[in-house]
Amino acid sequence: MACLHDHSCEDHNCSSDWSLYKHIDMSKVSALNEAVSGSVKSVFKAWELRTNSSEDVLESNEGDPELLVFIPFTSDVKLKSISVVGGAGGTSPSKMRAFINRDGIDFSDAQSMQPVQEWELAENLQGVLEYQTRYSKFQSVGNLTLHFPENFGAETTQIYYIGLRGEATQLKRDVVATIVYEVMPNPSDHKTPTDRGGGFSHVE
Repeated sequence: MACLHDHSCEDHNCSSDWSLYKHIDMSKVSALNEAVSGSVKSVFKAWELRTNSSEDVLESNEGDPELLVFIPFTSDVKLKSISVVGGAGGTSPSKMRAFINRDGIDFSDAQSMQPVQEWELAENLQGVLEYQTRYSKFQSVGNLTLHFPENFGAETTQIYYIGLRGEATQLKRDVVATIVYEVMPNPSDHKTPTDRGGGFSHVE
């Protein structure tokens, strides 16, 4: 569902609402089928820069409008809505599909897997539309993969901005990995009676 961004940002701190880009692990952001390697990183920026078309653009390869964008976060996030500003002349994406906490998705996976949610997009050149998530399904998001399978008829797809509205939790992703690791005990860290000359091996 698309909602019109219909309030004045002078009276409301939109920049703060759309600040999840600060919690993206930019070094690991990637895209499949981007014409210029690394250009995907340019679409994550401050809200007030969303319609700035003078900067780099994420564009698909000629004759193939499909794009797949992988967005890892530095901490778990709760995602409320997404905004996408595409290009003119039919180059804006017309559909978006979201997968969460799935690493290494390729086009074959994206086409065959059931997304957590999908949206029919409208051309949003002025950045006034946002697409609400099913919020209960977008809790504890460690990474987000967005699949843009088609556009409005152009040879390439262009995206200038992807905005993510929500909140970050305090739990860092590297901390989560450490906790999971520590749950699995290292036998060398736990001396058993056998190690001390006892007759049984129950871990204390």
